[in-house]
Amino acid sequence: MFSYAGRTDAPRPQPLPTRIGGFGGAEGLATYLTAQRISHVVDATHPFAAQISRNAVLACKAVGLPLLGLERPAWRAQAGDHWMPVPDVAAAVAALPDGGAQVFLAIGKQSLVPFAAKPANRYLLRLVDPPIEALPLVDAQVVIDTGPFTVDGDTALLRAHAISHIVAKNAGGVGAEAKLAAARKLGLPVVMIDRPQMPLRTLVTSVPEIMAWLGHAETDRGV
Repeated sequence: MFSYAGRTDAPRPQPLPTRIGGFGGAEGLATYLTAQRISHVVDATHPFAAQISRNAVLACKAVGLPLLGLERPAWRAQAGDHWMPVPDVAAAVAALPDGGAQVFLAIGKQSLVPFAAKPANRYLLRLVDPPIEALPLVDAQVVIDTGPFTVDGDTALLRAHAISHIVAKNAGGVGAEAKLAAARKLGLPVVMIDRPQMPLRTLVTSVPEIMAWLGHAETDRGV
């Protein structure tokens, strides 16, 4: 059973039975796991989706199920990068100029409100779906697009909007990494938000490791 949180309007189809939406906290997840006779749980959520990871740990402990976390490696600064590491969104806001900056907020739509504290900056947002409600930012432009993105494409985007600063969450992976290479190419500073503290659980970094954990290491089954 593949579970989506429901953050996007049209999530990518999966070759598995799929459900969309929350469970009702750790207790609701535990009830679901029992009702569906689930035997193994893989926590493959976004590196910043800390709450569902905590709920998964609690739920699996409550019903006695094995849990495996899939966590893609974090991005690491390379030669030529101008990163400003910060611990959270509030610190990212504080790291920006008080005004006059052209900021590419590459953080999705869930963490925009704190940036309203600096309304004298202009903000560029790249979202998967058009916003339904009014944005909390005074001066913001939205680009609707879905990755994976390219270095040439992101370089052109940053130049077209005269971007002076980038704010990103250290999600890792390759789908959204192009903006970092583009920033390196253009010499732009990147305010990089560190990952939140996750609960202690067994971790792997690749799908083949998950298949081995499930006992399918020598098969050619898709995931």
